[in-house]
Amino acid sequence: MAKLYFKYGAMGSSKTAQALITKFNYEERSMKVWLIKPALDDRDGARILRSRIGLESECDPISVEDDIYDMFKGQHSDVDVIIADECQFFTEAHIDQLREIVDRQEIPVMCFGLRGDFMAHLFTGSRRLFELADSIAEIKTVCSCGEKAIINARLGDKGNVITEGSQVLLGGNDRYLAMCHKCWQDKIRK
Repeated sequence: MAKLYFKYGAMGSSKTAQALITKFNYEERSMKVWLIKPALDDRDGARILRSRIGLESECDPISVEDDIYDMFKGQHSDVDVIIADECQFFTEAHIDQLREIVDRQEIPVMCFGLRGDFMAHLFTGSRRLFELADSIAEIKTVCSCGEKAIINARLGDKGNVITEGSQVLLGGNDRYLAMCHKCWQDKIRK
């Protein structure tokens, strides 16, 4: 039976690397993978999914207007699995469409993404995945103090923690640092 999976973690927890390793494992067994990401994430190019450790693959970008279920039925109905990265940036409708593929087409869908933003609020796509996923697993990473990191702290030009701004600001280690809640609060107080 196919399932909708959500694997989430803080920045730097290897979500993209794990998505690409999962893709490799399916393809090594001669299975066809449809790799997707939100078009919003164009940091490495519109059609490239790249991890911090250098793994990369071509993928299909999904725009806000796209209907993933229609795209699947029209061009990708021969796949064995769908792997989606940066799922926090998908719309609620996109997550519903992935759920429909699982239910109606019996194709497993594996989603990877952040749980929350720099203010510890859920992203729209993540919230919907928590509501609909059959399997939810955390990919853990650690704060510099050694505790489990759960916050994606946004950093300013001087390394200070930012607590205002747009929910979405693309960036990597230059803009974000995974922290435990205590260290995040301590940095804000400073």
